[in-house]
Amino acid sequence: MSSFDSASKVRALGDAVAWRAGQPGPLVFTNGVFDLLHPGHVELLEAAGREGDALVVGLNSDASVRRLAKGAARPVVGQDARARVLAALAAVDCVVIFGDDTPLRLIQALEPDVLVKGADYPRDRIVGADWIESRGGRVVRVPVLPGFSTTSLVERLRAPS
Repeated sequence: MSSFDSASKVRALGDAVAWRAGQPGPLVFTNGVFDLLHPGHVELLEAAGREGDALVVGLNSDASVRRLAKGAARPVVGQDARARVLAALAAVDCVVIFGDDTPLRLIQALEPDVLVKGADYPRDRIVGADWIESRGGRVVRVPVLPGFSTTSLVERLRAPS
Protein backbone atom coordinates (compact mmCIF):
# COMPACT_ATOMS: atom_id res chain seq x y z
CA MET A 1 0.00 0.00 0.00
CA SER A 2 1.28 3.46 -0.90
CA SER A 3 1.89 6.07 1.77
CA PHE A 4 1.31 8.89 -0.72
CA ASP A 5 -0.19 12.03 0.79
CA SER A 6 -2.02 14.05 -1.84
CA ALA A 7 -2.38 16.99 0.58
CA SER A 8 1.32 17.72 0.03
CA LYS A 9 0.49 18.74 -3.55
CA VAL A 10 -1.62 21.68 -2.30
CA ARG A 11 0.82 24.56 -1.99
CA ALA A 12 0.81 28.24 -1.10
CA LEU A 13 2.07 30.50 -3.89
CA GLY A 14 5.58 30.90 -2.48
CA ASP A 15 5.95 27.14 -2.03
CA ALA A 16 4.63 26.54 -5.53
CA VAL A 17 7.17 28.97 -7.00
CA ALA A 18 9.97 27.13 -5.17
CA TRP A 19 8.59 23.77 -6.36
CA ARG A 20 8.37 25.11 -9.93
CA ALA A 21 12.06 26.05 -9.85
CA GLY A 22 12.86 22.36 -9.45
CA GLN A 23 10.80 21.21 -12.43
CA PRO A 24 13.13 20.33 -15.30
CA GLY A 25 10.61 19.97 -18.13
CA PRO A 26 7.71 21.95 -19.52
CA LEU A 27 5.23 23.16 -16.90
CA VAL A 28 1.52 23.24 -17.77
CA PHE A 29 -1.01 25.50 -16.08
CA THR A 30 -4.78 25.44 -16.01
CA ASN A 31 -7.27 27.00 -13.67
CA GLY A 32 -10.88 26.93 -12.63
CA VAL A 33 -13.44 26.46 -9.91
CA PHE A 34 -13.68 22.63 -10.08
CA ASP A 35 -16.66 22.73 -7.73
CA LEU A 36 -18.29 19.33 -8.24
CA LEU A 37 -15.64 17.25 -9.96
CA HIS A 38 -17.05 15.44 -13.01
CA PRO A 39 -15.76 13.59 -16.11
CA GLY A 40 -15.42 16.85 -18.05
CA HIS A 41 -12.97 18.13 -15.44
CA VAL A 42 -11.05 14.85 -15.49
CA GLU A 43 -10.83 14.97 -19.30
CA LEU A 44 -9.50 18.55 -19.19
CA LEU A 45 -6.92 17.77 -16.50
CA GLU A 46 -5.69 14.62 -18.19
CA ALA A 47 -5.38 16.42 -21.54
CA ALA A 48 -3.55 19.28 -19.83
CA GLY A 49 -1.18 16.85 -18.12
CA ARG A 50 -0.22 15.36 -21.48
CA GLU A 51 1.01 18.78 -22.69
CA GLY A 52 4.10 18.81 -20.45
CA ASP A 53 6.00 17.20 -17.59
CA ALA A 54 4.07 18.70 -14.66
CA LEU A 55 0.62 20.23 -14.22
CA VAL A 56 -0.28 23.07 -11.88
CA VAL A 57 -3.94 23.82 -11.24
CA GLY A 58 -4.87 27.31 -10.11
CA LEU A 59 -8.01 26.92 -8.01
CA ASN A 60 -10.40 29.82 -7.47
CA SER A 61 -10.89 30.60 -3.78
CA ASP A 62 -14.42 30.55 -2.39
CA ALA A 63 -14.51 34.36 -2.38
CA SER A 64 -13.41 34.60 -6.02
CA VAL A 65 -16.03 32.03 -7.04
CA ARG A 66 -18.74 34.20 -5.51
CA ARG A 67 -17.40 37.20 -7.43
CA LEU A 68 -17.55 35.19 -10.68
CA ALA A 69 -21.36 35.29 -10.46
CA LYS A 70 -21.68 31.53 -10.18
CA GLY A 71 -24.62 32.08 -7.84
CA ALA A 72 -25.08 32.70 -4.14
CA ALA A 73 -24.92 29.00 -3.31
CA ARG A 74 -21.61 28.42 -5.06
CA PRO A 75 -19.19 27.00 -4.51
CA VAL A 76 -21.00 23.94 -3.23
CA VAL A 77 -17.71 22.50 -1.97
CA GLY A 78 -15.23 24.69 -0.07
CA GLN A 79 -11.81 25.59 -1.45
CA ASP A 80 -9.77 23.32 0.85
CA ALA A 81 -11.88 20.28 -0.01
CA ARG A 82 -11.79 21.11 -3.75
CA ALA A 83 -8.02 21.50 -3.59
CA ARG A 84 -7.58 18.17 -1.83
CA VAL A 85 -9.73 16.31 -4.35
CA LEU A 86 -7.82 17.82 -7.27
CA ALA A 87 -4.49 16.98 -5.63
CA ALA A 88 -5.52 13.33 -5.39
CA LEU A 89 -5.75 13.05 -9.19
CA ALA A 90 -2.72 11.46 -10.84
CA ALA A 91 -2.66 14.09 -13.62
CA VAL A 92 -2.24 16.95 -11.11
CA ASP A 93 1.19 17.75 -9.64
CA CYS A 94 0.42 20.96 -7.77
CA VAL A 95 -2.67 22.92 -6.69
CA VAL A 96 -2.55 26.60 -5.73
CA ILE A 97 -5.63 28.40 -4.41
CA PHE A 98 -5.85 31.99 -5.64
CA GLY A 99 -8.16 34.78 -4.54
CA ASP A 100 -7.71 37.27 -7.37
CA ASP A 101 -10.44 37.75 -9.95
CA THR A 102 -8.13 36.27 -12.61
CA PRO A 103 -5.15 33.89 -12.45
CA LEU A 104 -2.80 36.33 -14.20
CA ARG A 105 -0.63 37.05 -11.14
CA LEU A 106 -0.36 33.32 -10.45
CA ILE A 107 0.56 32.58 -14.07
CA GLN A 108 3.25 35.27 -14.05
CA ALA A 109 4.70 33.98 -10.77
CA LEU A 110 4.84 30.34 -11.93
CA GLU A 111 5.93 31.06 -15.52
CA PRO A 112 4.36 27.98 -17.14
CA ASP A 113 5.32 26.89 -20.63
CA VAL A 114 1.81 25.84 -21.62
CA LEU A 115 -1.57 27.32 -20.69
CA VAL A 116 -4.58 25.03 -21.07
CA LYS A 117 -8.28 25.94 -20.98
CA GLY A 118 -11.46 24.29 -22.18
CA ALA A 119 -12.46 25.08 -25.75
CA ASP A 120 -15.60 26.74 -24.39
CA TYR A 121 -13.30 29.71 -23.71
CA PRO A 122 -12.62 31.74 -26.86
CA ARG A 123 -8.92 32.47 -27.32
CA ASP A 124 -9.42 36.18 -26.63
CA ARG A 125 -10.97 35.41 -23.20
CA ILE A 126 -8.16 33.17 -21.93
CA VAL A 127 -6.44 35.16 -19.20
CA GLY A 128 -2.67 35.04 -19.54
CA ALA A 129 -2.64 33.74 -23.12
CA ASP A 130 -0.87 36.78 -24.56
CA TRP A 131 1.67 36.77 -21.73
CA ILE A 132 2.44 33.05 -22.20
CA GLU A 133 2.84 33.40 -25.96
CA SER A 134 5.02 36.51 -25.62
CA ARG A 135 7.47 34.31 -23.70
CA GLY A 136 7.48 31.58 -26.36
CA GLY A 137 4.89 29.38 -24.64
CA ARG A 138 1.79 27.74 -26.03
CA VAL A 139 -1.94 28.07 -25.39
CA VAL A 140 -3.98 24.90 -25.83
CA ARG A 141 -7.78 24.74 -25.93
CA VAL A 142 -9.12 21.30 -25.02
CA PRO A 143 -12.46 20.12 -26.47
CA VAL A 144 -15.20 20.09 -23.85
CA LEU A 145 -16.78 16.76 -22.97
CA PRO A 146 -20.46 17.20 -23.91
CA GLY A 147 -23.13 16.78 -21.27
CA PHE A 148 -21.09 17.75 -18.23
CA SER A 149 -20.99 21.04 -16.37
CA THR A 150 -21.10 21.83 -12.68
CA THR A 151 -23.90 24.33 -13.24
CA SER A 152 -26.09 21.68 -14.91
CA LEU A 153 -25.30 19.19 -12.12
CA VAL A 154 -26.30 21.71 -9.46
CA GLU A 155 -29.52 22.50 -11.34
CA ARG A 156 -30.39 18.79 -11.58
CA LEU A 157 -29.71 18.30 -7.86
CA ARG A 158 -31.99 21.18 -6.97
CA ALA A 159 -34.82 20.23 -9.34
CA PRO A 160 -37.89 18.70 -7.73
CA SER A 161 -38.13 14.99 -8.44
